[in-house]
Amino acid sequence: MFVAHNFILAVAQLIDFLLTAYMWIIIGRAVVSWVSADPYNPIVRFLYEATEPVLSRIRGILPISVGGVDFSPVIVIMVIIFLQSFLVPTLRHLAM
Repeated sequence: MFVAHNFILAVAQLIDFLLTAYMWIIIGRAVVSWVSADPYNPIVRFLYEATEPVLSRIRGILPISVGGVDFSPVIVIMVIIFLQSFLVPTLRHLAM
């Protein structure tokens, strides 16, 4: 039984880490969009390629753009915070 406990706990920690890392990637994408970054820079290309599939889906579902400001990164960060507040503690509690 301790194997299942450790496995679920490890999955919860992995999900928490991945969500935190993706949140920082989203923040980096937002910061890069404020400046005129070189689109051929590998870091800038990685940020756009890693975030555009999720952000474009959010823009398709909720076309929220006020005055040229795109709020889709804010929506994605709020979803990530919700998942970290709900999913990760639920998995940890399930492991107990």
